Amino acid sequence: MKLMTVESKQIEETGLLKENMHHQSGMKMLFLVFSLLLVPFANSQTVPELSVPVGWGKEFSFSAPVGSGSGSSFAIQGSERITGIRIWENYNSYITGIQLRYGYMWSEMAGYARGNIQEMLLYENEAIVQVAGKYTHYIQSLVFTTNMSRSLSAGQPSGHSFNMYPHTKKAELRFISGRQQYGITSIGAHWGVLADRKNPESPH
Repeated sequence: MKLMTVESKQIEETGLLKENMHHQSGMKMLFLVFSLLLVPFANSQTVPELSVPVGWGKEFSFSAPVGSGSGSSFAIQGSERITGIRIWENYNSYITGIQLRYGYMWSEMAGYARGNIQEMLLYENEAIVQVAGKYTHYIQSLVFTTNMSRSLSAGQPSGHSFNMYPHTKKAELRFISGRQQYGITSIGAHWGVLADRKNPESPH
């Protein structure tokens, strides 16, 4: 029979407690490692798809924004085809504001209604298929071109050049996003296919 004193019993219990704590700590560490390994797979299942308005197909693409990106973010979008554009510009300077018309309704403005205004209304079955311009801290100039080879330009063409267009010739500009701070500091373009569109040609 094994005799155990009070002191030896306490020592053994302390050793068992330390061993148990060490085991639990190891299990926690192992769980953490597995959790970190599983994060990319979990995220791949939960990342939402880009929202496509009613009437649009799934052949969409995104032209990454250009510009400094200072200020607050904006997004101009609607469920119908873009039928008009308004651009505000400081005289011999940068773009201060942008507004799009969807169907018969004008969107909220991005930026500010300051300076000169340029406007273009689109014809039936006309669509924007190219966005180009120049940028420094602000978007210095913008040129929106349609599938009917018409264009609206505004701003002062100085700085770095950019050229945005969809990945497929059937796609057209669906909405724009970017950032604003006393003017438009960045802009990106989102492209999609309108279901009833008749395969228009783009100039790129």
